[in-house]
Amino acid sequence: MLKIKKNDKVKIIAGKDKGKAGKVLRVFPQADYILVEGINIVKKTRRKTQQDQQGGFVEYEAPLHISNVMLLDKKTNKGTRFGISILKDGSKVRISKQSKDAV
Repeated sequence: MLKIKKNDKVKIIAGKDKGKAGKVLRVFPQADYILVEGINIVKKTRRKTQQDQQGGFVEYEAPLHISNVMLLDKKTNKGTRFGISILKDGSKVRISKQSKDAV
């Protein structure tokens, strides 16, 4: 079971965007990286080409390591650690360590 999934709300705990929160857009499980909406914006220069006559700078969201984010608790809206619990029907669910609710 993956720790962080697509559409989860996460809080950034390290790096230039520390303290900000956002929604996970994409998860790269082999590399342990995630893409968060509006976080880790970087600029890249674009050359002038026949298709792109303007050129200039392009801003986009760069992936950041999964260890630099913390899952947001739905109840308290704060960063929380979580564990995995197995329900009676055999399915796994993530449980917040603070509020003891499903994340």
